[in-house]
Formats: sequence, structure tokens, C-alpha cells
Amino acid sequence: MEFSLSSSALVLLTATYFLGAIPFGLLFAKWLTGKDPREHGSGNIGATNALRTGGKTVGICTLLADIVKGVLPVSLAIYMGFHEFEIACIALTAFLGHIFPVYLKFQGGKGVATMYGVLIPWLPWVAVLSFIIWFITFKSTRFVALASILAGAALPLFAWLLNSSSEAWISCFILASIMIVRHCTNIQRLIAGTEPQTGGEKKG
Repeated sequence: MEFSLSSSALVLLTATYFLGAIPFGLLFAKWLTGKDPREHGSGNIGATNALRTGGKTVGICTLLADIVKGVLPVSLAIYMGFHEFEIACIALTAFLGHIFPVYLKFQGGKGVATMYGVLIPWLPWVAVLSFIIWFITFKSTRFVALASILAGAALPLFAWLLNSSSEAWISCFILASIMIVRHCTNIQRLIAGTEPQTGGEKKG
């Protein structure tokens, strides 16, 4: 495992954070509806609350944009021939940029879409298998949060089963851990039986 970053990787790493930090859910909601998703529903800027706040168009646009801001920097890192540690750092930076955006005083989304965004070009089969877990869970329960938690928890397992690099396995563990922690209030509501179905969430 190589623990070094080239100068080009450092430049891309910096750009990746500022790209990942762009609050597309807030931008699309305000642009298309004039509403601020932070003042409605869960108060989150992610795709689920953007859908509830601004409707299907806002939700889809936010989902795609949040995925793309993970896909682009990781794809560029792979294209440029960066080694696994550099790719892992760039993937985690895109994810953390979304969760802790400097533009919104580090109050961002829960990271599910961007998590898949960084995995699609780097660990596509891990992403596919995890999404299958997400889809089956959501179709069975109609709980977006539960589907996201279980899909995230499966990431390191799938990375290990598919013989991914140690950098990839560790990255999947970090992605899953942070994403699950971001859903702590959803977990509390699921246990209490108060979590709304079909993506609706209460403020908290």
C-alpha cells in the first residue's frame, strides 16, 4: 500500500472537495421552485428531501448531480493513472465534500448518492451489488433510510468478497461508517417505529 500523493493528485484532491461541496439539492430547489429544502421536511439537502420539497424534477436533478460529482473526479483519477491510495483519497474527499460543504458551514447531506458516484467508476460491481440490496430493501419496506443503511453496511463485505484492494476495502468501510452515522436519527426513528415510509422524514 503506497501512502503518498503526487502534486497532480493534490490538485485534483482540492478541486474534488470544492466540487463535492456544491449543494445541488439547495441550488435546484431554489432555482426551480424558490424553496429552501433546509426549511422543509428533514432539512437535508440530499435527493430525498429535495424530491419532497421541490417535486420529481428537483429530486431527479439533485440525485444525478450528486452522483456525477462523485463519478467525475474518480473517473479522472483513474484515467490519469493514479495509484489506489490516491484514488481512495479522491473518492473519500468527494464524499466528505458533500457531507461537510464549506459553502453551507459544513452542514451537508447524508452522502448516499455521492457514495455510489465514487464507486461506479472505481468499484462498479461493489456498487451494483450494494444497490441491489438498497432496491430490495426499499421495495420491501418503503424506508429509504433503512435501504441506505443496509446497502452501505454491505459495501465492505462486497469489497472483500470481490477481492478488492486493501485501499478499496478500507474506503468502503469508511464510506459505510460515516453514511450510517449520518443516519443516526433515522435509526432512532426506525427503532421507535416513527420513521416515515417512501422517503419522508421528520425534522431531526
